[in-house]
Amino acid sequence: MATQFETTGKEGSEFLGHPTGLFVLFFAEMWERFSYYGMRALLIFYLVQHWMFSDGEASVIYGAYTALVYITPVVGGYLADRYLGQRKAVLFGAVLLTFGHFLMAFEGDGGQSGAAINIFWLALAFIIVGSGFLKANISVIVGQLYSRTDIRRDPAYTIFYMGINLGAALGAIIAGYLGQTYGWSYGFGAAGFGMLLGLIVFMWGKPYLLGRGEAPDPARLARPVAGIKFEWLLYILSFAAVGLVWFLIQYQSLVGYLLGGAGLILVAYVLYTAVVKLPSEDRDRIFGAIYLIFGSILFWALFEQAGSSLNLFTDRHVDRTIFGAEVPASVFQSINAIYIVLLGPVFAMLWMWLARRNLEPSAPAKFGLGVIQLGLGFLVLVAGASMGGGLTPVIFIFLIYLLHTTGELCLSPVGLSAMNRLAPAHMASLIMGTWFFASATGNFAAGLIASATGAEGAADGEAARDVVLGVYSTVGWTAVFVGVGMVVISPLIKRLMHLDTLADDNVGDDMLGQSELGGPDAAGINTSGEVRT
Repeated sequence: MATQFETTGKEGSEFLGHPTGLFVLFFAEMWERFSYYGMRALLIFYLVQHWMFSDGEASVIYGAYTALVYITPVVGGYLADRYLGQRKAVLFGAVLLTFGHFLMAFEGDGGQSGAAINIFWLALAFIIVGSGFLKANISVIVGQLYSRTDIRRDPAYTIFYMGINLGAALGAIIAGYLGQTYGWSYGFGAAGFGMLLGLIVFMWGKPYLLGRGEAPDPARLARPVAGIKFEWLLYILSFAAVGLVWFLIQYQSLVGYLLGGAGLILVAYVLYTAVVKLPSEDRDRIFGAIYLIFGSILFWALFEQAGSSLNLFTDRHVDRTIFGAEVPASVFQSINAIYIVLLGPVFAMLWMWLARRNLEPSAPAKFGLGVIQLGLGFLVLVAGASMGGGLTPVIFIFLIYLLHTTGELCLSPVGLSAMNRLAPAHMASLIMGTWFFASATGNFAAGLIASATGAEGAADGEAARDVVLGVYSTVGWTAVFVGVGMVVISPLIKRLMHLDTLADDNVGDDMLGQSELGGPDAAGINTSGEVRT
């Protein structure tokens, strides 16, 4: 039986105190995020201004698209765990994403009656399925580079998170500026080249991954099924899934039903596995993980207003003049990512400093703090926009993104690390897929909330602004109250996590035995998950 550990000349290679493979993944994911966030910065404007959807319709499409981007990692994570291994899944996903982003550059004449809109739906479908293979799995490999109790794990995820957001910032600035200044095809084309660079970096850096993320049973992949090698059969079926997603993205209500039904099944399966098959402490940890997963749904439902309603609000109701020049609204999508790059090291050092003094807040407490800051961001924007008539001063856009970013740093990288730490090795990608499923649910809810902000349309500027501010006031106060409640009950949730009895999985003598159990992490290698993006 093959193991995931392969002997390479790069074993032990480190940079800045971390395995060099972390920085290969950093750069590969940076370029992938360049493409995704460059496209995302333009998408709501593309839907409204080019394809001529109403604000409400565009917001629901945007929500369905981002929801599907986060739901497909459940399938991609399962296929990687059981058959492909994370590395091949990431590689295949990167190929699909490259196709999708380049297809976005074909814009046609606009409007919804031409044939070009079908190419647009197809481009979204390729991006969605490609994300399913890449999203969870590339950061699973990050986790495989560290033991479960390695104190470098949280800093490693923060470093990885910085790479994601560096790419996101560059994508929003470059692709957003090109798209709103020179034409949609220029912006989306730049995103496509970014994805291609990510694919090249990942292929080049394979030796530095030290054999992590390989298929648990290579012989099974090579075995023919109906005359076709099983590995290629998986790829063919995945291409067929692009057609299914092409249909779903055009009928957004079906996405809502899919989320509801599949979500119930997924959570029920995870809980059943925890109750029936796991020892008591592992069971409790899964309960703790599920609590955090549900808490993240509210966070993402409000946080993801950034790409839809807040993007449109910035375009229509904010004075975007900076140093005498009017900045395109899409470029402001880079602010969150820039704050992450600047503040990520600060938070990483803060958690380490507090941990050494036994003062670090627990993961559930950090979640509550993150939700509180999210709500305060909306309330600050409402207060700033209500100070006087006319356009909202741009400083309040910087302030809402600042509070949302500090909230995100309290929740997203912490949640990712917690998912891997709490999940048994053989359930790591399943739990990470559930985490992304929660993100999908939050993103779909975000589309519905954004649709409500556009209910009055954009014709009457002041009335439309008041509708948005009314919604933001409601969700802001709701988030603050819920976040306070999460902080209050955080000690109870921490007890479920049994952090004092966490131990690394055995490797070495137990490799064969664990492989024969058929677990997705044969040889006891630990996995981890990806950051919100």
